[in-house]
Amino acid sequence: MDRGILVKDFMQQIKRALAIAKKDIQNYYKRGPVIIFGFLTPLFLLMSFLIGRELEPSMLIPSLFGMTVFFSATSIGPAVFPWETRTKTLERVLSTPITLWAILLGDVFASFTFGIVFSIVPLIVGIVLNVSILHPLILIIVIVIGSFCFSSLSVLLSVPPTDQPHQIMMLSSLIRFPLLFISGVFVPLSQLSDFSRFVSYISPLTYFTDISRWITTGVSFLPVWVDVLVLCLFCVALLGLAIILHGKTIQKRL
Repeated sequence: MDRGILVKDFMQQIKRALAIAKKDIQNYYKRGPVIIFGFLTPLFLLMSFLIGRELEPSMLIPSLFGMTVFFSATSIGPAVFPWETRTKTLERVLSTPITLWAILLGDVFASFTFGIVFSIVPLIVGIVLNVSILHPLILIIVIVIGSFCFSSLSVLLSVPPTDQPHQIMMLSSLIRFPLLFISGVFVPLSQLSDFSRFVSYISPLTYFTDISRWITTGVSFLPVWVDVLVLCLFCVALLGLAIILHGKTIQKRL
């Protein structure tokens, strides 16, 4: 097939993915999971963590960044497929000239947008607490990469072919909360035991939080380029795995 035709077809699929993202944002931004997991959960977790402890704001804000972006970027992705399976809208979408990978990419774009928007909250808190952002450009880049990475994880969590959103949200919570607690959000990597630190490396949130601490304190446990590289690898691996597994379960939704 001519290369120009392939490029044109690819761009058409990207446009359709953006249309899916727009539809998801319009339909799901008022849903409970977005409000609860996107804002309230990180806030209450942080408050419970801070009670009885005295922490420097420069150590506080990276944790808030990590939790807010992580939960907001994974708030709607797990529930989109079950909701649309139940309402039969997924069948209508699949009957249009759009590929499965473009549908999933559209879901990722929607969750990604929420991650970007909610990241403003810890930024405002940091400004109020007079926390210095030592590397603002790196912060923007990391928020973009991290939001995409966590959004890719969210569509991977929606693989089980069920039309019951609460089942997927329960599964999602069973995965997200352990990832949160092993990722150096509450205890820096330098203070973890060797075993705990080894386990933390399986979580993409670990690398996001490590960079966030470097951005506010100038100190990171891992080299910054390693954190960025691993986050990018997680983006590719999580989205690729989601596309493969959804391809195996999509017929069971129809």
